[in-house]
Amino acid sequence: MTSSHPSSEDGEDGGYSCVGGVSRPLLGRWRGGSSRAVKTGETSTAEPPKSPDSAPPSPGHRPRRRRIRVAPFKIPLKRRLQTAAVLFHEFTIPLYISLFWFLLAIPLTWPILVPYLLYCLFSNAHVNGSSPQRRSHFLRRLPIWRLYTGYFPMKLHKSTDLDPRRNYIFTYHPHGIISHGAFGHFCTERTTGFETLFPGITTTLLTLDTNFRVPFYRDYLLSMGLASVSRRSCEALLRGAPSGRAITIVLGGAQESLEAAPGRMALILKRRRGFLKIAIRENVGVVPVLSFGENELYEQVVPHRGGLLEWVQRAMKRVAGFTVPLFHARGVFNYDVGLMPYRRAVNTVVGCPVFPRARVEDPRDDDVDELQGRYIAELQRLWETHKEEYAKDRIPGPEGEMMFIG
Repeated sequence: MTSSHPSSEDGEDGGYSCVGGVSRPLLGRWRGGSSRAVKTGETSTAEPPKSPDSAPPSPGHRPRRRRIRVAPFKIPLKRRLQTAAVLFHEFTIPLYISLFWFLLAIPLTWPILVPYLLYCLFSNAHVNGSSPQRRSHFLRRLPIWRLYTGYFPMKLHKSTDLDPRRNYIFTYHPHGIISHGAFGHFCTERTTGFETLFPGITTTLLTLDTNFRVPFYRDYLLSMGLASVSRRSCEALLRGAPSGRAITIVLGGAQESLEAAPGRMALILKRRRGFLKIAIRENVGVVPVLSFGENELYEQVVPHRGGLLEWVQRAMKRVAGFTVPLFHARGVFNYDVGLMPYRRAVNTVVGCPVFPRARVEDPRDDDVDELQGRYIAELQRLWETHKEEYAKDRIPGPEGEMMFIG
C-alpha cells in the first residue's frame, strides 16, 4: 500500500506506505546488526555479519543469470527472528483482513462485527489529533521492533538539536517502495533512538486516510501511533500541544514509489506545497529527513514511458489514491527471489529545521515559494554532506545525484 499526503484540499501527495527485471534502459542497473542512534559523524565499530544480499554490486554491473542462492540452514537465531519481524510487518494488512473475513464467516460474531463496522465507518479518531494519547507505548516498545530495525540495520543521525519548545513537521525522503525507514524510526520506541536524540518531542507518523477504514488494521495503526495525513489531521495534531509536538510525512507518495530504484535519489517535491502552507499557518519548523538506503531495499520493474504498465499504475493511483509498484528482492529462505527487502543499511539523517518568516493565516504563493527554496537548500545540503559516506554505490554521473522530477 502506498500512501498519500498532507491534504487533498491543497492537492498534495505524500504519506507513509505500509506495504507491494525488465527496466528502463536508464535505470537498468542492479545494485544495491543492531540499530542505534548516532550523531552525524559518529561511526559504528561493530558490524553484524553480512548476508550475500547486503552488499550491492558495483555501479553499472548487470548480473548474469544464475541459480537462486539458498540461505544456509545454520544461521544465528537472532537473524531468523529479524527476518520473521520484517515478514510480520510486511504482511500486517493481509493478516488483519484475513482475520476479519474468518470471523465474518462465523454468524455468532455478527452482533459484534456489525456495530464495529459502523464504528470504523464513522469514527474520526484518526483525524481528531488524539493519536498521541491513543498510542500504546507497550506495543511500540515490543522487542519485535528492535529485531525489525536490526534486520537492515537502521541508524538515525541528527544534524542539530531541536528545541522541544517548538513544534515541527518532519518530511521523509525518499518514499521508496514501502518506507521501511519511516516506520522504524518514527513509529517505534527504544529502537533507533529518536527519543534519545530529540528528547521532549513526540512525533506522529501519517498515512493514507483509507487505511483507517480497514477493520482491525485501523486499530493496529492507532495503537502504533499513526494518524491520517489529511490537512485536518495535520492541523489538529500540531494544535494539540503548544510545544514538543511533531508530525512525520513521507512526501513523495505513490508517484515517487514508481521512481524508486537502487542507486538513484529521484524526488517528487516541487509540486508538494500543502505541508509548507500548513507550516506557515501554524508557524512550525519544517525538518528535512533524508534516508540513504531506502531505495536500495528492493529492485523494481520500471515501465517504459508511455507504456501500458505505466498507464495502469497511474490510473490506479488516480482512482484509489495508491498504486502497486512491481518490485522484488529476496525471499525468506533464499537471496534472490521474493518480496522481503534486502539486508542493506538504512542511514537516516535528520536535518536542520527551516522556520517560516512569520505566521500567516492565508499564505500567498510568494510566502510558500520562499520557504520552499530554503527547504530545498537544506535538503540538498544533507545530500552533498553525506552522499560520499552513505551513498557510495549510487549510479555514476548525474543520474546518481539527487534530482527533483516533479
